[in-house]
Amino acid sequence: MTDLSTFVAGLPKAELHVHHVGSASPRIVAELAARHEGRSPVPADPAALADYFAFRDFAHFVEVYLSVVDLIRDQEDVWLLTHEVARELARQQVRYAELTVTPYSHVHRGIPAPAFCEAIEDARKRAAADFGIELRWCFDIPGEAGLPAAEETLRISLDERPDGLISFGLGGPEIGVPRPQFKPYFDQARAAGLRSAPHAGETTGAQTVWDALRDLGAERIGHGIAAVEDPELLEFLAERQIALEVCPTSNVRTRAVPRIEEHPLPRLVGAGLLVTINSDDPPMFGTTLNDEYAVAARLLGLGPQGVVALAHNAVSASFLDPASKQRIAGEIDAYLARAS
Repeated sequence: MTDLSTFVAGLPKAELHVHHVGSASPRIVAELAARHEGRSPVPADPAALADYFAFRDFAHFVEVYLSVVDLIRDQEDVWLLTHEVARELARQQVRYAELTVTPYSHVHRGIPAPAFCEAIEDARKRAAADFGIELRWCFDIPGEAGLPAAEETLRISLDERPDGLISFGLGGPEIGVPRPQFKPYFDQARAAGLRSAPHAGETTGAQTVWDALRDLGAERIGHGIAAVEDPELLEFLAERQIALEVCPTSNVRTRAVPRIEEHPLPRLVGAGLLVTINSDDPPMFGTTLNDEYAVAARLLGLGPQGVVALAHNAVSASFLDPASKQRIAGEIDAYLARAS
């Protein structure tokens, strides 16, 4: 058996919680910044981005994140970003990813919704051909922009309905952005066949997770780490096997968790929850999905079999069709057999 980091690097994977703009590599962020030099605070030097991405707290993270969003000015920028994100994921043996995409942020900045959707769809198809990776979209509401953003995100989702669109989400800050107000929008999205995958319980308490479950019909929870505060919630999630999309390094970098050693991942797994491992906004947090698997293995004391179980969790919790789930699960098992 090879060492664990080498094993993880070659392991076929699925990723369920990774943001479209937040996945832009330093090379791509710097290239976009250079295109729009003088109109953005984002450094055009990849080496300077590590300091730029040093976040004081979650509010500062949102501020920096939106400055990167500002670099996406036209359809060509959207295509480049999407295709390059797929390239980076495929390098880590990611076979399938559900990218959280915030169309409102781009349409609000002047890219027409049809052009935006055309760009991500064309890049998605090219990525499948170029890199052998399947991408799907979770169109999410930027919570900080309120109900007008929810209305527009729903309209884009239902009117444009790109082929890759699979779910409806809610991101951005949780503090001061109660989940229940978004219920009518999630109701309509779910009625149209979209799955529900909102963020909750990242920087606020367990009640936010309950709200996402009860009011938004959440089928998966983005982050959800605050569930450890509530034994009844842990039991509910474990019984129904409602997956959490856990992003360990992200939680430390945004100060949601003080230190990686204090991360609640072991308690969540110990309570019997279906936990998936994800990278969230990897270059911004100085991580990769492979790194996150290594962090999880360290926190949970896992060897290759345990890491394979985490990879299976992501496939199981995905919104893929059963045949595709079976295909990727088969690849994972075949990889373990070869490595043993």
